[in-house]
Amino acid sequence: MNSAMNTATSLCLLLDCDGTLVDSEILLAEVMGDILPEFGLPFSARQYMDEFRGVRFQTIVQTLENRFQALADDKFSQLEAGMRARMEARMRAELVAIPGIPAALEQLSRHPKAVVSNGPERKIRCALESTELGHHFASRLFSAYTLNVWKPDPELYRKAAAAMGYPPQECVVIDDAAVGVEAGLAAGMHVIHLNHFPNEEITPEGAIAIHHANELPAAIAKLSV
Repeated sequence: MNSAMNTATSLCLLLDCDGTLVDSEILLAEVMGDILPEFGLPFSARQYMDEFRGVRFQTIVQTLENRFQALADDKFSQLEAGMRARMEARMRAELVAIPGIPAALEQLSRHPKAVVSNGPERKIRCALESTELGHHFASRLFSAYTLNVWKPDPELYRKAAAAMGYPPQECVVIDDAAVGVEAGLAAGMHVIHLNHFPNEEITPEGAIAIHHANELPAAIAKLSV
């Protein structure tokens, strides 16, 4: 895509998945709260929500190993496989879209869009299939596990923007987690922080705060002027 032909109304939207498009974080928190203690790593669902939202699973495990005890050499792959299987089962049975997101995506149909997530591509596809949001994105899915770079590293968003054919200044990151907001700002992009916990989380300077997905089309419209 030739960026010189892009108009102000065709800003490229780069959306996080968990907590932004789909209400999966409490499911993930509960799965982790169940399985990590089975491997000798004390953990609770509340701890995930308070400390680790959006963080790479391996980083969470390494942090807990440093606090408590190291896993045996062959245990991490077993732990991750178990967590992924339990999470997929719960997503297919229980997952719903973030309130307001389906209507917001319909209103933003003229904008090119991609999903940019710290999760594996299989998990992203499962989320979109379970909530029937996949038609908004087709194959425009960018996984940290595929690109081998994780938020808060801005390179994940930069790689997605380049693949979409847009320079950073013509992209809008929409993310609910601190690691994603930080990555978008560092990438030199517009950033909209879908702040679900305004009494607990502060939106960093340079990002636009919204508290409900139904505010998203108006926020994009202001950036498109």
